[in-house]
Amino acid sequence: MRLFPILAAILVSAAIYALVMERDRLAALFAPVEDTAVGELVEDAPDAEPLAETPAERDGTIGVVALRSTARIIDSAVTVRGQTEADRQVELRAETSGQIVSDPIRRGAFVDQGQTLCQIDPGTREANLAEALARLAEAKSRIPEAKAAIPEAEARIEESRARVIEARALLNEAEINANAADKLSTDGFASQTRVAQTQAAVEGAKAQIVSAEAALKAAESGRETATAGVEAARSGVESAQAAVASARKEIERLTIKAPFAGLLESDTAELGSFLQAGTPCATVIQLDPIMLVGYIPETEIGKVIQGAPANARLASGGTVEGDVTFISRAADPTTRTFRVDIRVDNPDLALRDGQTAEIKIDAEGLQAHLLPQSALTLDDDGTLGVRVVTPEKTARFNPVTLLRDTPTGVYVTGLPDKAEVIIIGQEFVSDGVPVKPTYRETIQ
Repeated sequence: MRLFPILAAILVSAAIYALVMERDRLAALFAPVEDTAVGELVEDAPDAEPLAETPAERDGTIGVVALRSTARIIDSAVTVRGQTEADRQVELRAETSGQIVSDPIRRGAFVDQGQTLCQIDPGTREANLAEALARLAEAKSRIPEAKAAIPEAEARIEESRARVIEARALLNEAEINANAADKLSTDGFASQTRVAQTQAAVEGAKAQIVSAEAALKAAESGRETATAGVEAARSGVESAQAAVASARKEIERLTIKAPFAGLLESDTAELGSFLQAGTPCATVIQLDPIMLVGYIPETEIGKVIQGAPANARLASGGTVEGDVTFISRAADPTTRTFRVDIRVDNPDLALRDGQTAEIKIDAEGLQAHLLPQSALTLDDDGTLGVRVVTPEKTARFNPVTLLRDTPTGVYVTGLPDKAEVIIIGQEFVSDGVPVKPTYRETIQ
């Protein structure tokens, strides 16, 4: 049952070999004879020379079909699938607790930057601010009083220093009198009573010095106390100022405002509802401009540069254009792709957050050849390439890089600007083998 297909395959292979490898011999064999008489004369003539061999038979050349190809610049745009994404989106939450006293704003409404979205009942917060301001005023009033104590302490220090100096002078005088009385007593010119009086004066002067120095230390301690009082008063002022700032900040938190102009994605908090700290008030998104977000594989990321123009076709059928504003430097650990953001103007808010889009990012054009896919072959090492006809009319393997597959052929790089590529017979020749090319028109 299987014998006929095998025989058919053998016959077809033999026919293809004969047509490709022995084409010239077959042409010569079946060439028509124009003059029978001449043919007989040539056959019968004993001295006639045999018919001349064709060049392919004489030097071993192999007939091939080649294509004269010229490189062309092709668009190497990077195509990825992505989606639209709001430029900014924030969920506003309460920072303090209280009851809502403002009417709600419904979702879909456009809000301006700084517009009030939720207003919380102030309660006793105004009174707390007034109390903090009163304490601040009291603390500030203590500073002049504390500063006034410093000059008084300085005066006491000066007075104590003067008493010390005076006491030392009295001690010096008493010591001189005591020395004189002692010498006179030795010579018999002064009584012992006189000597005792002078010694008592010396001891009294010493006691005055001790008392004056103690008063000086007390005065210096008083100055330190006065300085500390000033610092304490200033600290009280700073504490009171912090309390005032805290009370004012608490009042500011009562009003929740839109941080930027945009659309409400949810209703604001309902009138009369009670918000705890951290409870959502509203969600605001900004859609003008809007971002196109795509993830590019690591093999293509090198072709994309910041500022490159891009266009996208939305799943809804519309098209938009923009520029690349961000290229991630870190790959997604799971997909090994890089995030790319494209900024697109959206003044009429026609684009919505989360729409699917096919994004094409322009990249620098490349010189490439358009060849039939059948022209591709492999060398002994498994390298992809084509065989070309050299100026010496020999075959040579040339490695190429496949860029793109199209219905009319494949675009490859790695060839010179002009090349004669063998498209039929490349599997039957190797490097250096002489070939006789027959040329085909260039692929359009």
